[in-house]
Amino acid sequence: MRIKRSYLTGVGIVVAAIALIAYARRPKPMVVDSVAVTRGPLESTVDADGRTRVRERYVVAAPVAGRVERIALTEGTVVHAGEVILMLRPLPLDSTAVAQARARVEAADAIVRQAETDVRTSLAELEQRRRQATRAERLAEYGALAPRDVEEAQLARVQAEGALKAANERVHAADADGRQARAILASQRQRSNVSIPVRSPASGRVLRVPERSERIVAAGTALVEIGDPRSLEVVVDVLSSDAATIHPGDRVRLAEWAGAVDAQETSRLSGRVREIEPSAFTKVSALGVEEQRVNVIVNLDASPPVIGDGFRVEASIVVWSSASVLSVPRSALLQAKGKSGEWTAFIVRQGKAESRSLRIGHVGGAAAEVLTGVEPGDEVVVFPSDQLRDGARVTTRKT
Repeated sequence: MRIKRSYLTGVGIVVAAIALIAYARRPKPMVVDSVAVTRGPLESTVDADGRTRVRERYVVAAPVAGRVERIALTEGTVVHAGEVILMLRPLPLDSTAVAQARARVEAADAIVRQAETDVRTSLAELEQRRRQATRAERLAEYGALAPRDVEEAQLARVQAEGALKAANERVHAADADGRQARAILASQRQRSNVSIPVRSPASGRVLRVPERSERIVAAGTALVEIGDPRSLEVVVDVLSSDAATIHPGDRVRLAEWAGAVDAQETSRLSGRVREIEPSAFTKVSALGVEEQRVNVIVNLDASPPVIGDGFRVEASIVVWSSASVLSVPRSALLQAKGKSGEWTAFIVRQGKAESRSLRIGHVGGAAAEVLTGVEPGDEVVVFPSDQLRDGARVTTRKT
């Protein structure tokens, strides 16, 4: 039976339509961003905020309680070691203190008189013991007294000599207490007219004056802070886990210390780790999480004149570096499901995504060292979508 040509044409049209629909409904290739795996320099850093501080800071405090005169110094004023920076007038004693001072004088005089009486008594006792010892020794020469009695008489003489010496020492101690009590009482008339000069302990600049006004201060109250702003160091607080990877001598780069500056100017501010403090402290993060942190002290290679005490900086402490390693962007790494510490990445090969297991070494700021899993020139997908699967058709877009 001959098949009509119109029938064949209809069948062909149906088959073509089905093929066209199937092709149209076929999943389109996913557009992904990719970069080529290359070799290059890589460094691992610990990044944290820090602040500058004067290396040698001196806090001038009130030596005694009194009235401090108005402080004329201003922040930034140059001072020299031994220079008088302020005057302090000690407070006069009140009536109660005066009465107590007089009572101490009277008590000290009474103790002195008692001690002098003890001295006279001890001296008489010593003379008596000496005479008894002399008589005992003479009687012993004629055999009228036993040697034991002579020894007891000699021992009593030695004890009397010690008692006299102790009585004399009590006289000296009581006399010293009396002089101290009289000095306190005598100072009552002088305290209101005498000002104590407070001098600078070192040369430098005035960093801070907590209060300029004349006022009454207690002994030990901070009055002026002095230091040399040209002698700066940087204090960087890092997580205690990161501090374990930092060592004295590590290079440190400092940025954001003067707002918007060019890269060349920023690169000139650097330093070295001097020490890691041995004790950690608890700090609450911006998210309300308690963290154990450690202060890392950094010596600056040079201090720009625009930086002063207490400036904020961003520090990058280089804990590891290499001139040539195989690396991939950290944005390309995916945590292996159910395997802590293992990583995967998608490689583009012949228009399809291929999942690879990677062994990662050191991790830098934006890249990670790859020990095994990829080769130079491989195209790795960055910021992979959660819908990307192994074997999926992809179209790359170079970044």
